[in-house]
Amino acid sequence: MSTPTGPANGLPVRMPRPRPSGRHRRPDPAAAPEGAPALVLAVPGAPSAAIRSLAEELVSIARSELPGLEAVIGFVDGDGEEYPTLAGVLTAAAELREERYRIAVAAGREVEAPQGPAAIVVPLLAGPDSAVMRQVRQAVMDSGNTAELTDVLGPHPLLAEALHVRLSEAGLARADRARLFTVATAADGIVLATVGGEEAVQAAGITGMLLAARLAVPVMAAALDQEGSIASVAEQLREAGAVQLALAPYLIGPELAEGLLDEASKEAGCPAAEALGAYPAIGKLILSQYSAVLGLPQQGAAAAH
Repeated sequence: MSTPTGPANGLPVRMPRPRPSGRHRRPDPAAAPEGAPALVLAVPGAPSAAIRSLAEELVSIARSELPGLEAVIGFVDGDGEEYPTLAGVLTAAAELREERYRIAVAAGREVEAPQGPAAIVVPLLAGPDSAVMRQVRQAVMDSGNTAELTDVLGPHPLLAEALHVRLSEAGLARADRARLFTVATAADGIVLATVGGEEAVQAAGITGMLLAARLAVPVMAAALDQEGSIASVAEQLREAGAVQLALAPYLIGPELAEGLLDEASKEAGCPAAEALGAYPAIGKLILSQYSAVLGLPQQGAAAAH
């Protein structure tokens, strides 16, 4: 029996495990530099409570990877009230930086005047979408050009991993090629669905090759926003010998118009997996884009970008 001061005589005492040392020790996450620009996640699509929750979860992942990170959300099609506009968020970030500088000077601290961008904007897009990016660039201009814009999140091996996981969750792929069991509904051909036209299809094709290597089945990209693209690619896969197709959205979610995925699934005549959503690697890729602008060390697998 234990006593108020510890275990009874004769019982082993559990000692804390020492932290591993050497090259196998996981390094402590670096902290955001003092005065670093805010990370502003530019969220496309029609705002909703579900989309805001998704964006908040991804921002939370980024913050957990870089303690001290100031991260906020701006909606490309925001209303300025419940869903803050991207331009408004950027303007507020610049004003906040100036206010902090004035407070520090008034307090007698020796601080340098703010330099460089007040914010770094990371578009919440897996692949290129020229229409959305035009809106994002316009928001940066409207805010007084106090922000720097990064590229989209893909192509990247972590996105291929996320696609694989979503397919396996839907019962459309094995969770791991090394396992000795099969999934009865596993697809033998994947339609990788994206939005953004031909440029987006070409970019998705790069991640598609990585996914094909993981699944050992053919993967072809198609555009949800190009009439006939999904049906054409599905037909090509069937002509190449695929019998059981699956639709894999190469999309995070907010950029996906309501009902579009269901229509595409019917057009291709096959089941669809869920969009990538708040898969943890998405949050890490968001931080990776931000860190690259500042020249910060890349954390974990995202450094492969």
